[in-house]
Amino acid sequence: MRVGILALQGDVPEHRAAIAPLLGAGTLQEVRRPEELVGLDGLLMPGGESTTMSKLLRKAGLADPLTDLIRRGLPVLATCAGLILLARDLAPGRGGEEPLPLGLLDVRVRRNEYGRQVDSFEAPLRIPAIGSAPYHGVFIRAPRILAVGAEAEPIAFRGSEVVGVRQGRIWGLTFHPELSDDPRLHAAWIASLRAGGQPTTTQRRNAARSTPPTRAAPQ
Repeated sequence: MRVGILALQGDVPEHRAAIAPLLGAGTLQEVRRPEELVGLDGLLMPGGESTTMSKLLRKAGLADPLTDLIRRGLPVLATCAGLILLARDLAPGRGGEEPLPLGLLDVRVRRNEYGRQVDSFEAPLRIPAIGSAPYHGVFIRAPRILAVGAEAEPIAFRGSEVVGVRQGRIWGLTFHPELSDDPRLHAAWIASLRAGGQPTTTQRRNAARSTPPTRAAPQ
């Protein structure tokens, strides 16, 4: 297995530390150029500064080949800024230049919706696909999912609020699993890669037992 990390900016070392122990004999590839996308079985798109990452994607010539690969089925785990970059629609933010999203994930998102850096917080989350025990969510200048379109499915919740979605082989999260000491989410994503990008039997069973989720997040 060969997993890539988009390494233009953001929480690259933290994702590397979280994912490397789960790969076994697999390899981890930092992606900064289009040719480094070749042969990947999955890609991590980390948190960071979404406007900067958007500009660097285009400057590096990565935006078009990355979009094409994801449309063709490349599995992706996108967190925080990564989710923003994949969103189909961005609501106007609190000021500043907006990034240009790739339009691949059927969600409406607003950047920095919870406030500035000092307003970052941690909270227990419910993620049925990884078990019943709460997951420790870390939110740092996090986006908010305002609405989930018909193509995407909510998979992570803070109370009744949707904080993570899945659309086929794309997983999009508003929080930072790489900053949690809980490996279950990264492990579930790696397990889905080994299963061909699809949920494992345990994940399907857990999802079937969960309460059907709401289709929109509070604004």
